[in-house]
Amino acid sequence: MTDNLFTRFSAPALHRNKVFLAPPGRETVTFAQAFDQAGRYAHVLTAHGAKKGDRVAVQVEKSAENIFLYLACLRAGLVYLPLNTGYTASELSYFIGNAEPSIFVCAPHDAQMLKGIFSGTLLTLGDDGKSGSLLEEAASQPPDFPDAVLGKDDLASILYTSGTTGVSKGAMLTHGNLWSNAEVLRQLWHFSHDDVLLHALPIFHIHGLFVATNICLAARASIILLPKFDIEEIFRSLPSATVMMGVPTFYVRLLQDPRLGRETAGHMRLFVSGSAPLLAETHREWSAKTGQAILERYGMTETNMNTSNPYEGARKPSSVGMPLPGTELRIADGDGNPLAQGEIGMIEVRGPNVFAGYWRMPEKTAAEFRADGFFITGDMGMIDAEGYVHIVGRAKDLIISGGFNVYPKEIESLIDELPGVTESAVIGLPHRDFGEGVTAVVVLNKDAALTQDQIMSAIKDRLAKFKQPKAVLFADAFPRNALGKVQKNLLRDKYRDLYA
Repeated sequence: MTDNLFTRFSAPALHRNKVFLAPPGRETVTFAQAFDQAGRYAHVLTAHGAKKGDRVAVQVEKSAENIFLYLACLRAGLVYLPLNTGYTASELSYFIGNAEPSIFVCAPHDAQMLKGIFSGTLLTLGDDGKSGSLLEEAASQPPDFPDAVLGKDDLASILYTSGTTGVSKGAMLTHGNLWSNAEVLRQLWHFSHDDVLLHALPIFHIHGLFVATNICLAARASIILLPKFDIEEIFRSLPSATVMMGVPTFYVRLLQDPRLGRETAGHMRLFVSGSAPLLAETHREWSAKTGQAILERYGMTETNMNTSNPYEGARKPSSVGMPLPGTELRIADGDGNPLAQGEIGMIEVRGPNVFAGYWRMPEKTAAEFRADGFFITGDMGMIDAEGYVHIVGRAKDLIISGGFNVYPKEIESLIDELPGVTESAVIGLPHRDFGEGVTAVVVLNKDAALTQDQIMSAIKDRLAKFKQPKAVLFADAFPRNALGKVQKNLLRDKYRDLYA
């Protein structure tokens, strides 16, 4: 059998007429209808000259049509290249130059801007199910399309990393990478055709596209496809859902709403959180209020999902669980040598979920893999006595103060426990005496009035002196990326002259 991901998704005849997508305010779409529309789109793409391995860049809003386009690319053996809808023309120019897509699909209102920077075939696609040249051309095409015969190492997608510490890198994800992860998670999280996923994530990112959508395709589960996180739509849709996937911000905002409780969330089978660290306090508060324990997992663009808290068993606050079946994970020193249990080091992973490398960056790819095939994630972590993985921060966020290593997560956890604190971010800033000065930036609850001295006093007896912040700063909110991760690089830039 071909390893084409689309063929795997569409092969079972079972439940083809079941609802696949339910966008609010629009007609539902069955699996059969989605597969047929993917066939029509595939005809249009190939009629414009796209052939196996060609990239199709996509910058359109989240919609059923966008998912049809993703399926069409898989079906035709094209490489789906989703781009954040917030990217500007100058940012898009880089991706166009690096990936060299043969086709670019954009929103109708962006066509004029794209014509100025893209010389290939330009198609448009609206999010209303009615507008765009791709939709118009597809209307006259037949639904049948011969699925491309592909191997597990053929590219399915390129996803660009955020590029906060340098130029964005295109992570090459294969049909084998995506299928292995979808199938493992389907089994691990007990997904079935009876499930209905409440989907409020963006689909230009691995969480919303490959985790959420691919699992539902593999399980023949339905999706309530919300355009974005909207708290009113969430509460309106919760009674019809069995599973929700979100980023920590989703859960924090829901906890602030008096409607959340066992009556509104108690029927749900599973709540999953990822893409950014979930505070232990959020985990505990959610359990107390809803009777449900959030399942936190750990993944990244280059590897899909690596670990998960158990479906059955203890879901530890501040832990991302254990390695997925088939995925090897180790904690290593700077040379890739495994460290003892409980020691902090670099998280490295190996398995069928790990990407094929960075697009047109062989030197960077070689630098990120060990000789034995383990990928260096850039995340620092440790494994506890029960085998649960704990992430202490990104390697680039490690603070070296006075020659000592300081892991921000340890300090953040203590500050976050303090009454009146919403969250904290600990960063290292240039310091003439210590190299880097440990600095805490804190967001307080609305009515809290904590001072720097109060926070420093509350944690000083729980930390070695070299770990204690040299200063505590206060902010109204943290800068975040599209999936809620705190952008510490921007905080470092903002306060870099504090100790000058």
